[in-house]
Amino acid sequence: MEKTLIQFHSITSRCRELFEKKLQNYGSSWRILRITSVTDQIFIKASRIRSVQEKGTQKVNEDISEDFLAIGNYTAIGLIQLEKSPTLEADMSYKEALIHYDRQIEKAKALMQYKNHDYGEAWREMRLSSITDMILQKILRMKQIENNAQETLVSEVSEGHYLDMLNYAVFALIKIYEAKNSL
Repeated sequence: MEKTLIQFHSITSRCRELFEKKLQNYGSSWRILRITSVTDQIFIKASRIRSVQEKGTQKVNEDISEDFLAIGNYTAIGLIQLEKSPTLEADMSYKEALIHYDRQIEKAKALMQYKNHDYGEAWREMRLSSITDMILQKILRMKQIENNAQETLVSEVSEGHYLDMLNYAVFALIKIYEAKNSL
């Protein structure tokens, strides 16, 4: 578990670095995104990953690890939007956005630790394609929850799905970087 915590920190630091750069370039323009739009952005990224995995080739010269990084960041944005609600303005300062971002990463880390305790880090035995499918399944569940105005009968709410997707994206990146011996 200690190794996983170190790797989790390494991956989420890479995600945060990208988030910071985009925050410097665009401010908090993402604050305009409704939850449905965030979910659709994650869907686009996960669909591209699955397409590249199935075809074994790609035309856009961007490694799928970039898409997993984007999924990590969009899920953090989704979690912030669930708490703060979308606005029509980029109303969050650089510092405030990072505080909210870090809080969501900490929530995901805590959940990951609980689940790793109970599941014994079973994700390490999963194929990368299965992790992609799990993200896509969570997205489809999210879309159904969104279509039902966040009402669920027996399922977890949107926050849990976003946290799971964030952790799956981190797990995928750990596996990718381990395979490249760059983590």
